[in-house]
Amino acid sequence: MKTVLLHCCCAPCSMSCIDPLRAEGIEPTAFWYNPNIHPWKEYQARRDCLLEYAPTIGLEVRVQEDYGLRNFVCHVAGDIDHRCAYCYEHRIEGTAKYAAEHGFAAFTTTLLSSLYQDHEGIVRAAEQYAAQYGAEFLYRDFRPNFREGNRRARELGFYMQKYCGCVFSEQDRYQKQIDRDKAKFAET
Repeated sequence: MKTVLLHCCCAPCSMSCIDPLRAEGIEPTAFWYNPNIHPWKEYQARRDCLLEYAPTIGLEVRVQEDYGLRNFVCHVAGDIDHRCAYCYEHRIEGTAKYAAEHGFAAFTTTLLSSLYQDHEGIVRAAEQYAAQYGAEFLYRDFRPNFREGNRRARELGFYMQKYCGCVFSEQDRYQKQIDRDKAKFAET
């Protein structure tokens, strides 16, 4: 059985990836490395949900603890609208490097399961860092499993996040409510 390092952004997205990989005879080892997720309580909730779920399915998890608020904001502050490219690249680079340094045959990411992410941008970053660190990038399009994985996660009572991860995506998620509140309080 081939062992692959699976970068995990959260437990719900991992559900879209683990079973398909195992069906191919590939045993994933989950890798938590998400210095983009903010605030701390969000980071903690996503990490802890993955750590609580993993033993129930016999999934090993490696954690590279890095609550990187300051570093993330410093890197994206000059161009907040294009922050996602940095976010993908930074996490994928950390995953490729870890895979190479710890003897994994290959790496992949749960980011490839999302219907809302820049799939091609994630693939480009993974190919770039696979070449740089000499770790194979195992490409799979996990998007067809996304809705089923989320359905199963809700059934299991998982923590289900409401936004991608960074504080700026949280603002995007709630922008309509922010605008309504702004209009409401401008009238008073």
